[in-house]
Amino acid sequence: MPKMFDSGFSDWTPDRLPDLAGGTYFITGANSGIGFEAAKYLRQKNADVFVGSRNEGRGRDAVSRLESEAGSGRVELITIDLADTSSIRDACDAVRNVASGLDAIINNAGIMQTPEQKTADGFEMQFGTNHLGHFLMNHLLFDLVEQRSGRIVPVSSIAHKPPAKIHFDDLMMVENYSPTAAYQQSKLANLVYGIELQRRLDSAGSSASAIVCHPGYSATNLQSTGPTGLWTTLYKVTNSLLAQSAERGSQPLVLAAAGTEARGGGYYGPTGPGDARGKISDSDVAGNFATDPVVGNELWKVSEDLLGISWEI
Repeated sequence: MPKMFDSGFSDWTPDRLPDLAGGTYFITGANSGIGFEAAKYLRQKNADVFVGSRNEGRGRDAVSRLESEAGSGRVELITIDLADTSSIRDACDAVRNVASGLDAIINNAGIMQTPEQKTADGFEMQFGTNHLGHFLMNHLLFDLVEQRSGRIVPVSSIAHKPPAKIHFDDLMMVENYSPTAAYQQSKLANLVYGIELQRRLDSAGSSASAIVCHPGYSATNLQSTGPTGLWTTLYKVTNSLLAQSAERGSQPLVLAAAGTEARGGGYYGPTGPGDARGKISDSDVAGNFATDPVVGNELWKVSEDLLGISWEI
């Protein structure tokens, strides 16, 4: 399994973060789990943190908890439902009202192994939320990122590995829906997209960068709010025996968003057995599919078509 490159460190830890005063970071799904823990790390380093949350009440609670942490930056709530393009557009307008630039957008929010559902715009729920929603959001806010020579941080998963595939002939999985295959497709799309975005940034000579990460196997609400049936019982067992904490799982997100060691086009996460936990460094990209420029271009173009946008960099 190839690594994108060797960044020169074998075990990154958050104590390497510089003072982030004056920096602004927008994290989707920051009201709980690894998103909230990433927000804490950034807040403690004096960054301005924008908490993206679908649920306003939980978002306000997260803002209150973050404000109680040591740190001099401001904390703002951005209500956003990534399964609804109108909500995404409203949220991006709200970001513009409170930010002159963004140092990083962390594409953290996601859902996993849900029963077959559709987004407000008719997309398969997991692909629509995990990939298309973030693609649109990043497009709408890209100028704010570029102003700061900032970073877009897609959050992928060890679920990108085979048998994961992108079903270009049936992206919405109408013919043969599988909760697990749909999740794997969405997380592989996150990785393909991040690599393709960096390719386009390089080609355009942009000062912005795309840095992909994954949290390994971390115990969060993800395993309890989406899966049903036997999966629910299984995750109760594996979460207690195998999973690392949400705090530990958040650290690759923080590295990708604010670590001085992270490089555009990188893929960072735990590097222990199966990349599920362990030291944080350059992580493995399974096979050659995710790095194939033909695949990356196809995903980019179909994402534009589905969303009815044109994102030229």
